[in-house]
Amino acid sequence: MFDEIQQAGVGQTPPFLTASSIHKSYGGVHALKGVSLTLRAGEVHGLVGANGAGKSTLIKVLAGLVQPDSGEVRIDGKRQSLVTPHHASALGMNFIHQELAFIPGMTVLENIMLGLPKKSRFGVVDWKGIARDVAPIAERVGITAPLHANVKGLPAAENWLINICRALVRKARLIVMDEPTAALSATESEKLFTIIEDLSQSGVTVLYVSHRLDEILRLCHGVTVFRDGSSVATIDKADLNRERLIEEIVGGAVEHLVHEKRIIERDEVALTVSHLSRAPRVKDVSLTLHRGEVLGIGGLVGAGRSELAHLIYGADRPDAGTMTFDGKVFSPRSPVQAVKAGLGLVPEERRADGLVLHKSVGFNLQLANFRELVASPIIPFVKSRKRQPTAQQIIQDLAIKSHSIEMPVGRLSGGNQQKVVIGRWLLRMPKVLILDEPTRGVDIGARGEIHRLIRALAEKGMAVIVISSEPDELPDLCDRIVVMCEGRIVRELVGAEITRNAIVEASYA
Repeated sequence: MFDEIQQAGVGQTPPFLTASSIHKSYGGVHALKGVSLTLRAGEVHGLVGANGAGKSTLIKVLAGLVQPDSGEVRIDGKRQSLVTPHHASALGMNFIHQELAFIPGMTVLENIMLGLPKKSRFGVVDWKGIARDVAPIAERVGITAPLHANVKGLPAAENWLINICRALVRKARLIVMDEPTAALSATESEKLFTIIEDLSQSGVTVLYVSHRLDEILRLCHGVTVFRDGSSVATIDKADLNRERLIEEIVGGAVEHLVHEKRIIERDEVALTVSHLSRAPRVKDVSLTLHRGEVLGIGGLVGAGRSELAHLIYGADRPDAGTMTFDGKVFSPRSPVQAVKAGLGLVPEERRADGLVLHKSVGFNLQLANFRELVASPIIPFVKSRKRQPTAQQIIQDLAIKSHSIEMPVGRLSGGNQQKVVIGRWLLRMPKVLILDEPTRGVDIGARGEIHRLIRALAEKGMAVIVISSEPDELPDLCDRIVVMCEGRIVRELVGAEITRNAIVEASYA
């Protein structure tokens, strides 16, 4: 597949795709206000902007999922009406979303061939023949799992490669990648970067959508910035730098939160974990969390951090070890018991584990609080007039961008969905709040808002655990950090010891 594509200099090639003056409104609210985008063959082009800036809406237009109100899309200079995803695919455009398209229970090869016509012999699918055709492409993109292996349990990086392989089998000319490294470790991300550079050199265009500006600066030949539904800047590689990108994204300079490390009263213990284990991910973990403290848990993806959070929250049961909460023995058999005791969790996978996507923003904000809102224990119906003011206040306090409280939460941007999950706990105000990757897929402005919110909660006395794979995030936010590696806590950092380099070094212990 790679060898079929002619090599060409990015700057010398004519545009593969141009989108011009694209407008799109929902219920009178403008999602896109005349945005434009130009992509050339073999270019890695960044698309950046705050959550709700219009990036996802444009991608849906290009994918044929949403019809624009006006504007045009040209492929190789010819105007196209992208009326269905099948039409977009036939033109060589493929889309790999943050929530990857794969089906557990099927093989790697079956997942690669999803939605594609398949060779047959005597009326039966010729999987051996298909495997011979697919194997060279799978090898080139670096898939290590056998084609006949079940995809269930494969790491996120391998599933990304499966999706890239599927795109190349479709003879993709453009691959749109939405937050591709959100669930990948540093090593897995490096592997993906190599694949992207190989794709580019072979003439495949990549539209790279990410909030991680270091990746944008490293990979992209050019960047288009969206703000409030408009395309406000297109910047060439030679003029790219972090400061300019940030200013274009937010419309000005961003205030950097610098947190002064506080002295925490060590006798005010909120939670203790003693020798907690659950094979194979959590091994003999002990830690103490104090009231008013922000405790960071660093480490690589797969180090056991999320699994530890699930044990504390009662979503899993430990094989060994004990916990205390507010000075009492704590052994929750379910998240319901943990919530009753005064504990909250913002999960790593907000769409899969934290939200009911087809339900309203108001419903999702109240998920942890329904008992307090029912008319009576005998009549388990929520008082809508009681629900609306409280939910509306959270929407206002967190600046959640939603057309109304009744809007399906699945239609919000990733950052606003995250605010809904966090806002749910503001209504309940637990004694201990665990946030697992709280700023994953969140723009730099929303990230600062979430950090300020976390600090404000701690200053009110809440004990907070922040789990993050980004070593740059924890030093400015946390009072103390523990680093996990292969299921164990390998280092505790306090005071001047809290640095990015120390976290990275301990993560590879």
